[in-house]
Amino acid sequence: MQQKERSHRRVLSLCAPVKLVEMEIRLAQKGDLPQIVGLCKQHAEYEQAEYSTKDKEKLLSKAIFGTSPSLKCLVVAEGNTIVGYATFMQQFSTWDVGFYLYLDCLFLTEETRGKGLGTALMEKIKEYSKIENCTEIQWQTPDFNEKAIRFYQKNGGISKKKERFFMKV
Repeated sequence: MQQKERSHRRVLSLCAPVKLVEMEIRLAQKGDLPQIVGLCKQHAEYEQAEYSTKDKEKLLSKAIFGTSPSLKCLVVAEGNTIVGYATFMQQFSTWDVGFYLYLDCLFLTEETRGKGLGTALMEKIKEYSKIENCTEIQWQTPDFNEKAIRFYQKNGGISKKKERFFMKV
């Protein structure tokens, strides 16, 4: 069995659904993509950023479910409704000469916040990091998102001041 397949199986077993009241955290499925794109739009609005839904389902499908997936996605489902998601990927640190996990997005709808779902998502992501031998998890949030900053600090996150730059190519 190839290393990548073994790793994928361990991730699948780790990401077995977890019931939380009437919600569950599980790996995203292709049928979730329209709702995930809708949540991405809400997330962008929350962070006062622009967002276009054009081609996002197709592109996310390739990134999450393609032959060489680059992105992992957990969703919080309440029945057939997706009320939150987290996306993450492995990245390499030259300084540490090892992999870390980059948490790209973590978003819950307003009405589901404060119920422990964000903490449960972070725990799942920590478990995944350990399985993949990542030494740490990194992420960012806008400095005006004080609720998120308090949430991350409460969950053991330590902030580090840096400027984030963008360059269109």
